[in-house]
Amino acid sequence: MIFVVLGTHELPFTRLLEEVEELKQSGVIEDEIIVQSGNTKYQSDYMTLKPFVSYEEMDDLFDRARLIITHAGTGSVITGLKKGKRVIAVARLKKHGEHNDDHQLELVDVFLKQGHILSWNEGESLAEVISESDAFDPLPFQSGKQKMFSIIENFINES
Repeated sequence: MIFVVLGTHELPFTRLLEEVEELKQSGVIEDEIIVQSGNTKYQSDYMTLKPFVSYEEMDDLFDRARLIITHAGTGSVITGLKKGKRVIAVARLKKHGEHNDDHQLELVDVFLKQGHILSWNEGESLAEVISESDAFDPLPFQSGKQKMFSIIENFINES
């Protein structure tokens, strides 16, 4: 199963859904596709769309997915990485009315350079990125939170 995550941002992200649906219709994608669509209004005979789901259902969908295709929201990307999933991140872009600014491009760039994710950008073939994901071995993600706790704990213990 491929899990497509659009998050909860109030602006629509139909560009990604149109591309995924086209690949499903043409047979490039054979997997079942489940979409957490948030506020994006979209109808499809090829994908199961769920606007909002509970934390438990979201967790289960991440667990069951062989591939995560997600907007470049920090929470969605990191959840996929922490679960050891292959993640393709797609930045919502201001010029398409998908977000208020282009900060998601920066997030994609950081995770891409660190070897954690693949990305799909305008002008590229999503089919090729999905094909590349089959052999992609993401570098494990380690949150900086634990390092921060260790620094604080060491400071307290040395005082």
